[in-house]
Amino acid sequence: MAEAVSPHTPDLELWPVGNCQVSGLIDKRGGLVWGCVPRVDGDPVFCALLNGEKQDAGVWRFELDGQVSASQEYIRNTPILVTRLTAEDGSAVEVLDFCPRYEGKGRMYRPVAFGRIVRPVAGNPRIKVILRPMKNYGAHTVETTNGTNHIRYLVGPQAMRLSTDAPIGYIMEGRTFRIEEDTHFFLGPDEPFAGNLREEIRRMEQSTRKYWQQWVRGLATPFEFQDEVIRCAITLKLCQHEETGAIVAALTTSIPEAPGSERNWDYRFCWIRDSYYTVQALNRLGALDVLEKYLGYLRNIVDSAKGGQIQPLYSVMGESELNETTAAHLAGYRGMGPVRVGNAAYKQIQHDCYGQIVLPTVQGFIDKRLMRIADDTDFASLEEVGEMAWKMHDQPDAGLWEFRTRQEVHTYSAVMSWAACDRLANTAGWIGKPEREKLWRERADAIRQTIEKEAWVEGDGNGSRGHYKASFETDYLDASLLQMIDLRFLKPDDPRFQSTFAAIEKELRRGEHMLRYATEDDFGAPETAFNVCTFWLIEALHLAGRSEEAHGLFSTMLGHTTGSGMLSEDLDWETGELWGNFPQTYSLVGIINCAGLLSKPWSEVR
Repeated sequence: MAEAVSPHTPDLELWPVGNCQVSGLIDKRGGLVWGCVPRVDGDPVFCALLNGEKQDAGVWRFELDGQVSASQEYIRNTPILVTRLTAEDGSAVEVLDFCPRYEGKGRMYRPVAFGRIVRPVAGNPRIKVILRPMKNYGAHTVETTNGTNHIRYLVGPQAMRLSTDAPIGYIMEGRTFRIEEDTHFFLGPDEPFAGNLREEIRRMEQSTRKYWQQWVRGLATPFEFQDEVIRCAITLKLCQHEETGAIVAALTTSIPEAPGSERNWDYRFCWIRDSYYTVQALNRLGALDVLEKYLGYLRNIVDSAKGGQIQPLYSVMGESELNETTAAHLAGYRGMGPVRVGNAAYKQIQHDCYGQIVLPTVQGFIDKRLMRIADDTDFASLEEVGEMAWKMHDQPDAGLWEFRTRQEVHTYSAVMSWAACDRLANTAGWIGKPEREKLWRERADAIRQTIEKEAWVEGDGNGSRGHYKASFETDYLDASLLQMIDLRFLKPDDPRFQSTFAAIEKELRRGEHMLRYATEDDFGAPETAFNVCTFWLIEALHLAGRSEEAHGLFSTMLGHTTGSGMLSEDLDWETGELWGNFPQTYSLVGIINCAGLLSKPWSEVR
């Protein structure tokens, strides 16, 4: 659907492109408004998304003379975007955006590069190329040098080179010119472009298209909601830094969780928890390549920990110190700063991470499809993680919601510690280690007893049933208790789960959406719903036999997705507006999991 052009205020109608090395976000006018180099946690050379009212810097767009509307769609089963810009006289161009990714010479070609092709499709369109990258988080517009057919942008220690068959002078001087044939742009490494530029960029696009469509062919999608699941799967893969296997929580930093809340965080890091949910969802679709890469990342993290405490998050390169600062020269999303770089949550104690390492890793011992089957050395290493889960299961932590000013023994963390010991016991049995199986089973049983004793609140005798609570010390509720089913701590028909679900729904549900918790935190009471919690609500409704209601809520959530099929972290339950970092892996995982749960089986239609 074409959207009329109007004075532009940044919003989250964004279209991700990428190649598992770099990524970019294209706005609804076809502008590249967010993109970091040389990887997702690098300097945002395209930063207009967080540049307040300064939308003419930190951006790469093609401005069509007399433009009145724009429409966008992905090429089927790829992250290759086509934007059609139309002018008031009917002239139009199509802009094709992609980041090259394909196999060649025995390895994956995924350069730090953005490819764009502009095609005249109606009338006599005239365009202006606005290419104004910045450096040092918006502190400076970059200097340029140029040759006959290229422009060098001095974005940092490594310059970026624009190779193009468009007139260099027009680009340098910001002049509008008529575009009469397909015009090609390749912004990438500072090296001469090999081969015929026009033919090579077209070949890159075709090879990239073929790669993604072949990857999608290997997905085991549900019968219903296939388009939504495929789009989420592609985007989750884009959130993996393939070089190391790390998976970032989102592609952005500092989109506020609520307007003016200052709940602005840098999500361009690998959270052990978020990544667990991501690989779990993709594993259900059969995307083993993401799992295999991530298991390699986890092995390096576990090796570095040497049997000690593991942080809740690391950089995509495995760096442990993620010092949090602010980017003073960026005003923030719609001027709502601060823009944070780094994340102080790396200093926090979050004991759920041990279970979230064990759960995906145990697949490496039993899944014969994997290229590398885990061995006894791997099991010994994983037992060190289990030792920490056992040691910390009843100790206070910041919890999965990362409270910055209080620590409690969170039930979710304790259940994750139970899951770690339970799965280690299962694995020991599978690989023929009965003594270790007995040890881990005893520990899992002991943790279960502790949870039953400390996390259960008895009913008051006046019709109020008992329920589990969010922490051992207090009586408040949080949505993470719904995960007791997925972790196999409880079964859906267990009266204890049913009463807990009823209590959570009463306290945390806001119409068609769900809060994480209703109590005040470091920044006051929550102002928006947390999207993945709404998906947990949908799962719980289905498991409770309220399938029609679950389907209705799922349709509502799909209605909140952007034109690109994405969701951010949060949603204003009154206005429906999206807030929080984008695209958020948690939210996309929720779409995939609920689609699989609610879809008709293939057997009904074959």
